[in-house]
Formats: sequence, C-alpha cells, structure tokens
Amino acid sequence: MEISKSEAKKRIEKLKTLINHHRYQYHVLDNPEIADEAFDSLKHELWQLEQQYPDLITPDSPTQRVGGEPLEKFRKIEHRFPMLSIEDIFSEQELRDWEEYILKLSHQEKIEYFAELKIDGLAVTLIYKNGTLETGATRGNGLVGEDVMQNLKTIESIPLRLELHKALSDKVIEKNLQRVIEKGEFEVRGEVYITKADFEKFNKQYAKKNRVQPFANPRNLAAGSIRQLDPKLAASRPLKFIAYDTVTNVGQTLHSQEHEFLQAIGFRTDSTARVCHAIEDVVRYWNEITKKRETLPFQVDGVVVLVNENEVFSRLGVAGKGSRAIRAFKFSGKQATTKILDVKLQVGRTGAITPVAVLEPVKVYGVTVSRATLHNEDEIKRLGAKIGDTVIIERAGDVIPAVVRVLSELRTGAEKEFRMPKYCPVCKTALVRPAGEAVWRCHNPECRAQKLEFLYYFVSKKAFDIAGLGPKIIDRLAEEHLISQAPDIFELKEGDLVPLERFAEKSASNIIASIQRSKRIPLHRFIYALSIRHAGEETTVDLANYFRDIEKLRRASREEIDKIPDIGGVVTESIYHWFRSPQNQKLIDDLLRAGVQIENPKEEKRTKSLAGTTLVFTGSLQSMSRDEAKEKVRALGAEVSETVSKNTSYVVAGENPGSKSDRAKKLGVKIINEQQFLALLN
Repeated sequence: MEISKSEAKKRIEKLKTLINHHRYQYHVLDNPEIADEAFDSLKHELWQLEQQYPDLITPDSPTQRVGGEPLEKFRKIEHRFPMLSIEDIFSEQELRDWEEYILKLSHQEKIEYFAELKIDGLAVTLIYKNGTLETGATRGNGLVGEDVMQNLKTIESIPLRLELHKALSDKVIEKNLQRVIEKGEFEVRGEVYITKADFEKFNKQYAKKNRVQPFANPRNLAAGSIRQLDPKLAASRPLKFIAYDTVTNVGQTLHSQEHEFLQAIGFRTDSTARVCHAIEDVVRYWNEITKKRETLPFQVDGVVVLVNENEVFSRLGVAGKGSRAIRAFKFSGKQATTKILDVKLQVGRTGAITPVAVLEPVKVYGVTVSRATLHNEDEIKRLGAKIGDTVIIERAGDVIPAVVRVLSELRTGAEKEFRMPKYCPVCKTALVRPAGEAVWRCHNPECRAQKLEFLYYFVSKKAFDIAGLGPKIIDRLAEEHLISQAPDIFELKEGDLVPLERFAEKSASNIIASIQRSKRIPLHRFIYALSIRHAGEETTVDLANYFRDIEKLRRASREEIDKIPDIGGVVTESIYHWFRSPQNQKLIDDLLRAGVQIENPKEEKRTKSLAGTTLVFTGSLQSMSRDEAKEKVRALGAEVSETVSKNTSYVVAGENPGSKSDRAKKLGVKIINEQQFLALLN
C-alpha cells in the first residue's frame, strides 16, 4: 500500500525506534518481547518503505545491518529400511538436554554433529538398480509408502541414471560407489519441494487459467502434485528434489561424506549444511538460518541436527518411531505484523457474536491471512485494539489466526475505537450479554446467519459427516429455498441438485448417496450435531454413554443430567433447557421422521484399561485419524480433553505437534509418541 513521502518518513522513524528496542531486548538482554516472525515482519515493512523512498535510507537503519497412510489408488511399497520420523525440539535448552542424553547413552565424551535445513516438502525415497532409477515412493506411514515413480521421473533434478561426475576425496568410497552404480542397488532419500518464486508464478497462472482459488502454500502444491495419478500433471508443476540421506553403505563413516558423494553423482544437496564440532556450532547455525529463512528460496520449518558419525548414530538406536540420534530444531511461534483495517462481526450457530479483525493481507508461514479473531469485547479492551493499529497476529498451532498484541508505539493518532453494536448485524435483533459472560448474543432463532452456521455444523465431520455438502453448497441450497432446516437435507433428491448451476449429475448423485449413508449415526454424534451450547465433543460422548437412548435423554431431569461425572453447573442447565424447548423437540422428531437411525452405544464387555485417565492429542497420527484414536481410548474408559492441565495423564504427540506439547512439558505431563500410544491401546 503506497503512502506519501511525509507519512513514510514518520512511519520509518517509528519503525526504526521499535526495531532497535526489540533488537536490544533480544541481543543484549536476552529477553525478547516478541517472536522472531513479528520482528522480521517489522523489518520487512521498513525495508519496503525504504525501497519506495530510497533517499530515506540512513546508515543507522536496521535494514543496513548485516544479519546473520497410503492412498488406495497407488500401489503400496514396503520400505526395506523404515523411513523414521524425527522428534522435534523447540529451544536451545531442549537441544542441550538432548546432547546430554545421547552423550550418556553412547558413552561418548564428545559428539560431532551435522546440521542442515529442514525443507518443508514431501519426503520420498528413490531406489536405483545398476545405476538406473527403478523405484520411487513416498514415506507413507514410515513402513509402507505409495509408488509414485512415474510422477517422480518428471522432476528434472532427479537423475534417471547415476554417474560419477567428479572425483571424491575418499578413494575407497569412490571405488565402492562406482561399483554399486554399475551393478548393485542404491537408495537415496530426500524432499520434493517447490521454491517460493516458482510457487508464486504457478499460482498466478493457475488461478487465472482455472478461475479458482490458488494453492495455499508450496508444500501443499508439491505433495498434491506427487500424490495424484496423472504424470503429465506432475510434469507441468515446478517440482524440485533435494537429497539428504542414503541408506546404502559404500564405506562412508560420516553423514557429511554422504552429502559429498550424493552431490558428485548428480543430486542437489543443501548448500548451507555444515559439520558442527560442538553443540554451540549447532546453535549458531540455527540462529543464522532463523535470521535469513525468509530470504531462502524455499520454505523451511527448522534445522535438522544429527550425529555425524554413522557408527555412533547406529549405536544410539531407535526410540518409538524415530532415531535417538537426530532431532528437528523447529522455529518458534508463527507470527507476523499487519494493520487492522476494520472490525466485522461474525454470528455463530448459538448466536454468539464474535468480532473479527479485517487485516492488510499478510503471509504467516506460507498462508495469506486477511482476518483474525478478536474473540470478544473484553479481549478488545484488554489488547487496547483500535481500527488502524499495527498488531501482531499469530497462527497458534496453525489454527485460527488471532490478534495477540497491539504495537501502540506505531500509532499515528488516526486510529479509531471499536464499539460493539447493539443489534445483530444480520437480523437486527437486539443483542444481549448475559451476566457473567464475555460474549454478546443474538437470541433470534430465525436469524439467517445462525441457521446457516447450524447447518454447516450439522453436516461437519464430527456430526453427520455428509461428504460433499460444504458451506458453499448449503448456501446455494438455502438461496434456492431447497433447505431451511436440518431435516430438509434428508428430503433432497438428485433432481433438486442437477438443475443448479455447475452441478453435474455425478456430483449430485454422490451428495445424495452421502446423505443416505449419513442417516445411520452413533448417538454421541447425533447429540453433537444438535449444537447444544456448552455440549462439546466429550460432553456428548458422556451423555450418550450415560443415557444410551435419545428418548431417555429427551426426558431427563436436571438432577439426572447432573449425576454424570464432569457435567454440572452451566453445562447441565444448558442441556436441560435445550431439551425443554418445543422447537428443539420438534427438530428431533422431524429428523427421525426423515429417516435418521440413531445407533445407541452397546455395553462394553472389554476391560476398561484406561479408566481414570485423561488424554490430549496434538499433531497428526500416521496409523489412524485423530477421531479414530479418540474413539479407541474412550472405548477403554479414558477421557479425551482439548486442553492440557495438571490433571492430564498423557499428551499423545503425533507429527507436527502444536503448543499443547510445550504446555505439557512445562506442567510435567507425560508426552508419548504414536508408537507408545499404540502400545497403550494394546
């Protein structure tokens, strides 16, 4: 956004002062007040303004300082050597704790490390026989991957035939390597990725040609390009490959030697990678990458650190689903700075009014964010947020972006206070803020926004799980007056959908089939779909397991509901009053008349081996979905929570765990990986 030179000059001075303050906090006092991403974002804004007005660049400007599970459509391939996952660490202290652990375990006085970039792409393995590429597969679940050979062959940076392009320093390795290339098997592992520049260029062309929303980030595009059936499509994508490992022994004793000979036989390797003789060298490398990662040609989400000596690496062995000798030193919280342009109100399914900040679009780790929640009126007051403020936004756990801090030092005086309106922005009903609550609500049951939000929730995965029936299609059906209430969904016919614009017979047929399949639904998901305020996933499971019949729940007294462990107070009141409403009782009757068949829970004869425990899940699991995992532990008597507390028994950490893992460490809650979780189930 262009601004006048005089405005730019004022903004530049304020930015320089703020950046220098945070630089001092970080480098001198070792007491950072904001995340690195937010700091980088401030510097980037300063740089942009200086590019717009180069004569405003001064020698003291901070910009002038040098700163350091497989798909069924693919053939499955069993990995001869498992493609293990890498455990994450998030701080220098965790890095040092890991070193202390492996020194003790390996009986070594000193360990040499190798550090390289953790590129955000799709991990694959390549197998060459007699020097010719014969097999290419994805990681999959680590034991079994997908055969994507035809797609990988389209990537120019993957050699179809190996040859030694230059001499090696170690002649024994050179001789063995030459022999394996001529007659033998050689396996290379690496990452398929797309550079930032190629991604931007491709996305513009793709959006223009197809008139659809472009891809969210380079990793999604790379993974989606490899995991589809048409090699011509893969060939049209700007895919690249970088090698980082081999499981073939040609006499190498160090991982660093592998980088040397992989490059010599035609593979791209990480040019920033280096041998680190001490843990301090690893920290220095991580800091360097942290400072310059925004300028790297590809997206990285951390630094991989491993024991350089292969014998020590092997001796340390495997724990869970990863090696003890390697860690991924991840970057911290995902933040950026931007401006609040406006505040809009969002009406939820229960009538809750949520203020949402409309932002100057900003990229937060590859995702363009233009809106962020402000939660409620009290949070706006706590932040002191105004329209026009420069703010720090964060994608906590990569979920809903939120405004976490206001940079009031950058105010110009033109900022405007936001006041909560008195009426619903959609139906104009007077808003109410119940005593003791932070949220304003619209109590009009006929509010169009509430009804649509209810329908979105009703068809969602945790409720009726009607595939293909998303918000856009629900909006169209509502506009055509084909649906207004949830039971109307089950009355839809293929002939209702086909006449709608851009609706093919096949897609209409698929949606109707999905609706029919969804009619059989477990009791807890049926209750969840009713969208009862304060009744989340765990509460609906408790209700289903206690009453075991919707008719008993419909007639339940306040006292009966209150007997259920972990349900009481406002939750009891909310459930009781929901079922006292004639309108809600009619909704259940209409759903049953429309053919919905509720499956009541059966008495479990299985031993409740996890009774009395509470589990929290974070990150993605390879062996099953998060919902399947929750069902399994509930069947064994455990409770599942969405938040970590001192009462949590275990935090199950899958791949890319979020902030829950950090909180568990702070509280001393036991964290288990997927392998340990599976053992717990058995």
